Amino acid sequence: MISVFFLIIYMGSFMLMLLVLGIQVKCFHEIITIGYRVYHSYDLPWFRSLSWYFLLCVNYFFYGETVADYFGTFVQRREQLQFLIRYHRFISFALYLAGFCMFVLSLVKKHYRLQFYMFAWTHVTLLITVTQSHLVIQNLFEGMIWFLVPISSVICNDIAAYIFGFFFGRTPLIKLSPKKTWEGFIGGGFSTVLFGFVFSYFLAQHQYFVCPVEYNSETNRFVTECEPSELFQLKKYSVPLLLQAVLGWETVNMYPFQMHSIALSTFASLIGPFGGFFASGFKRAFKIKDFADTIPGHGGIMDRFDCQYLMATFVHVYITSFIRGPNPSKVLKQLLVLQPEQQLNVYRTLKSHLVEKGILQPSLRG
Repeated sequence: MISVFFLIIYMGSFMLMLLVLGIQVKCFHEIITIGYRVYHSYDLPWFRSLSWYFLLCVNYFFYGETVADYFGTFVQRREQLQFLIRYHRFISFALYLAGFCMFVLSLVKKHYRLQFYMFAWTHVTLLITVTQSHLVIQNLFEGMIWFLVPISSVICNDIAAYIFGFFFGRTPLIKLSPKKTWEGFIGGGFSTVLFGFVFSYFLAQHQYFVCPVEYNSETNRFVTECEPSELFQLKKYSVPLLLQAVLGWETVNMYPFQMHSIALSTFASLIGPFGGFFASGFKRAFKIKDFADTIPGHGGIMDRFDCQYLMATFVHVYITSFIRGPNPSKVLKQLLVLQPEQQLNVYRTLKSHLVEKGILQPSLRG
């Protein structure tokens, strides 16, 4: 599995996106199947069909939004796609509304409460799987490093916490997971922060991992070539006085991203495990050991990704709150899909603004 994952990374961001989609569908299948097994005796009509239909609708909405956002120039060149993008949200709503009506028509006397319960089950499953996987893909577009460091930190924390717990664990951490210990939790936390800091240093040296993923409409390919941002350029930092005596260094060269990796790794070690605790509570509620038997000895796919979904949400929020700024290339793409008259209005407004700021000379007015 590790070899296959490295191969997918080598094949590029598009293959990683397909991998995320495949994991999303499998996780959805595992959770929905639990609901079906628990309540199959009631023989609820259309339950499975409607569940997969809603999955299709929600994916159509999210991936359509991504296509419109990142591939606007490509879409505008194909008339058959322009209608789908222009009315994307209306089409998505119409598709969902059709499923909603089908659900109402499927209601059976004496089973109303159960059917509404399963309707909610489907929607919560969609929230957990589809929404989170969409955020993973959004993170990927910011650069592969925003995908690899978080997921690696979660994996490192899981392994390190197990090792520390196995050798030094004495104090139980939480009743939902009796095998978890405070020693494993703390040891895994320190190990994860150190791992994230070092791993980020190696990834930050390569454009392939740090450049945002963009679609080149001329070559019809994803490209990861850019001038690395300030986050991925070495800078000299002063070492705190307390550490200077220990390390013997007054300054140190680091990538600014390494400081952000500390925040990501800290979340992975402190809050990330609660995704696993949540999954443990879910399984105990339905008296099952694993979500499925997809991976021999490890349970289902959801058993392996319970912490990753929570991590993906945090990374997306972190990027939008502290990292992402105005994106000139994205603004330019949006301008290129406007009508000529609209483009001229934008040009005149921008030129007038630059003249008022003193950036352009008044003599350039035309």
